[in-house]
Amino acid sequence: MQYVEVNNNREELMALRLEGLVAVITGAGSGIGRAVAHGLSDEGARVVLVDIDGKRAKEAAAEIGSKRGNALAFEADVADPLSVDNLRSFVREMCGTLAILVNNAAIQVNKLIEDTTPEEWARQMAVNVGGVFLCSRAFLPDLRKTRGVIINMSSVNGFFVEPACAGYCATKGAILAFTKAVAIDHGKEGIRVHAICPGYINAGLAEGYFDAQPDPAEARAQAGSLHALGRIGHPSEVARAAVFLASEDASFMTGSALIVDGGFSAGLPPK
Repeated sequence: MQYVEVNNNREELMALRLEGLVAVITGAGSGIGRAVAHGLSDEGARVVLVDIDGKRAKEAAAEIGSKRGNALAFEADVADPLSVDNLRSFVREMCGTLAILVNNAAIQVNKLIEDTTPEEWARQMAVNVGGVFLCSRAFLPDLRKTRGVIINMSSVNGFFVEPACAGYCATKGAILAFTKAVAIDHGKEGIRVHAICPGYINAGLAEGYFDAQPDPAEARAQAGSLHALGRIGHPSEVARAAVFLASEDASFMTGSALIVDGGFSAGLPPK
């Protein structure tokens, strides 16, 4: 429970939606993952921020700690089974039984397939799809006990594609199918499994792309013009979707994909 100030300047007791629940967020050192960690923490969750860059994970956890949130950082490669096993042991020892798993870690190779090396292809598959598999598999016993939630970060590229990113699109499509399969297999155990499909978000992989352009502001504006709302999204807007799916507000939702794309996938807006 937490006191919050309301419009009449009195303080009233209100319940946080995720109070005391343990959450793991992969790829949480930056971008959408970092925002999701903040969002879950703001609703009372104890969050473990996981990233292959341990320094970024610690910085993000410190941000949450500065807001009196309960956050820990852990360096891990989600494509490595041993690293994921170490993560599971750490979470159980330091926090207890997991209730919320957000599989967000991903990489993107922007190349035609003939220019993509087998090593690049394999690594992208290992992180984007293998990481979702390994983390879900590792924490299923915990989620069974807590009747918990898995949230897999897919993309609008899971059901429609863009040029020069065939491997990335393939991984995001695989995540959608994986989400449905795990939801069917474990729904009767009380485990809910969701996917979120963002459009262009000014964070993470997209942010790196924009910043690499000769005119980043123009690149962002051009991308925004493809969306019905006329802009690209903010990480916090994806985070709010994750909080909803993780909470009891979404208690009768599983196996589905929540699109958070400002109308990007609805079709090109009029010029």
